[in-house]
Amino acid sequence: MSGVIVTNPPKAELKDVDALAGFGVATVSEAMGRTGLLGPGIRPVQQGVRVAGTAVTVLSWPGDNLMIHAAVEQCGEGDILVVTTTSPCTDGLFGELFATALKRRGVRGVVLNTGIRDTQELRDMGFAAWSRAVSAQGTVKATGGSVNVPIAVDGQVINAGDVILADDDGVVVVPRERVRETAEKSEAREAKEAASRAAFVEGRLGLDRYGLRETLQRLGVEYKTYEEYEEHRT
Repeated sequence: MSGVIVTNPPKAELKDVDALAGFGVATVSEAMGRTGLLGPGIRPVQQGVRVAGTAVTVLSWPGDNLMIHAAVEQCGEGDILVVTTTSPCTDGLFGELFATALKRRGVRGVVLNTGIRDTQELRDMGFAAWSRAVSAQGTVKATGGSVNVPIAVDGQVINAGDVILADDDGVVVVPRERVRETAEKSEAREAKEAASRAAFVEGRLGLDRYGLRETLQRLGVEYKTYEEYEEHRT
């Protein structure tokens, strides 16, 4: 397998990336029209951590982490490494030594559509990681691949320089050209949710705040007393 290492791709501005970091993955995905999620299979190694950064993408061969070594050189301040393979793989392609090298370069975390290992060590050193599997299975360094090319994870295309936002709920990708717009929409959505939260604290129901009684009626959903329901069943 031959490949390519793309150097110095355009990236989202870090000030816009940091603005997105103020919002959760769910909020950002909703702000983009319920898109961008990398699927429920990629889970955090740690809890209570949210990071946002610009994607450095890696396409590797299953069971081979050669291209992660190549990608480290392309990583810098504010990046998040995103790794996938040419076919499904749960081997532990990434561990503590990679994290040590990346942390030194200012990388904010890693997202792996593969396996990860040394999870306790990663938590101890405060390096944020999300992966599809945890596996102690080792790898080789024998097959070419690519760095900073478009990759796909669970149907979502990730380009180098796009923004990756990850927290306890999962991972979302925001296209580089939509980062500022998405931050603005996320802020508006959070303001709307804050108003709803205040209403719920006061005891108001979502059925009334969101006008859902009319929706139930339109769909033909009926209210019946217990006696009416039991009489209808018999």
